[in-house]
Amino acid sequence: MKKLVIIPAYNERGGIERTVRDVMACAPDFDYVVVNDCSTDDTLEICRKNNFHVINLPVNLGIGGGVQTGYVYAWRNGYDIAVQFDGDGQHNARYLNAMADKLENERLDMVIGSRYIKKEGFQSSGIRRIGIRYFTSLIKLVTGKKITDPTSGMRMAGRDVIGIYAKNYPKDYPEPESVVTILKAGKQVGELPVQMNAREEGISSISPRKSVYYMIKVSLAIFIEAIRR
Repeated sequence: MKKLVIIPAYNERGGIERTVRDVMACAPDFDYVVVNDCSTDDTLEICRKNNFHVINLPVNLGIGGGVQTGYVYAWRNGYDIAVQFDGDGQHNARYLNAMADKLENERLDMVIGSRYIKKEGFQSSGIRRIGIRYFTSLIKLVTGKKITDPTSGMRMAGRDVIGIYAKNYPKDYPEPESVVTILKAGKQVGELPVQMNAREEGISSISPRKSVYYMIKVSLAIFIEAIRR
């Protein structure tokens, strides 16, 4: 099977080299592509210096546009599996083969790497955990499916989901909404317990000031998606 790691990157100079080398060492049968979302630091220069595979976007599309670019690439190049993988060092490539095995053996359409099954490793802040539990409950309400880590950016998709996301992917804070999209489309989603790392450099795109907007925007998007389907 053709397998691709999609690494969206915006100003990830502190983690991008470590991230790519982690994938190369722990998951050598996966291809990878860094999607440089018009970084203003030297992320692109680091990728080019190391001869990493990179798509360089001419304008900043945001996290949703960057990830969708990866799915379009995966769809057009015939990949059977594509997995999102943060460029800041928070995700661990040692789980990628286990995620692929679960996807194939259990005939799933998506596997999400979850911090909250075994609750090991970095667990995020207390306020964010409250938000995550809220989205878990909301997704359960509108789909009937419990997703313990709906904001996880470590998620692996099969060919059908690659096609769905290549055509349409949420542009802003996409993770919870994109899960609802495929659940309402009748796709099968599972989770695998993983450990994640705390961010060592850079800052999150969701600041405390943006948290209220995030909760309202994503909640409305989830309800609209549930009704639309």
